[in-house]
Amino acid sequence: MSVRFWDPDGTTYGIPTYPLRLAPQGLATRRQLRARGLRPGGQEVAAQLLWRHRRGLGCAYLYRIERAKPVRPMTPGRWRAHEAMMRPRRTCSVCRRDVGYVLRTSLGTCEPCDRTRTAGKD
Repeated sequence: MSVRFWDPDGTTYGIPTYPLRLAPQGLATRRQLRARGLRPGGQEVAAQLLWRHRRGLGCAYLYRIERAKPVRPMTPGRWRAHEAMMRPRRTCSVCRRDVGYVLRTSLGTCEPCDRTRTAGKD
C-alpha cells in the first residue's frame, strides 16, 4: 500500500485522500457514477484518489453514492442543443459539408479534401 497518499482524515491534502484502488465503499468517481446511471447532483467532493502518473500525479475526485441523483433524461431540446454543438466539429472547413463524423483536429478537413490537398504537395 502506498502510504504517501493515505490521508483518510484530510490533514495533509485538505480532503480525505486515498491511494488508487483503496477508496472505501460508498464512494465513486464521476465515471463510476455514470456507469450506474447516476450523477453527483451538486454534492461536494467527498474525497480524492491520488496516484503516481508518468506525467506527475493523477487525481480523481470521489462522490458519495447515496447522495447521487439519477441522470437526467435527454429531452428533445437537449438533443437539439447537442446536435448544434457537434455540427461544427463535423463540418469540413474546405468543402463545408457535414461529413457525419467528428473530424480529426490535426487535419481540420474531411478525408477526401485532405487527400486532394496532400496530392498536390507530392
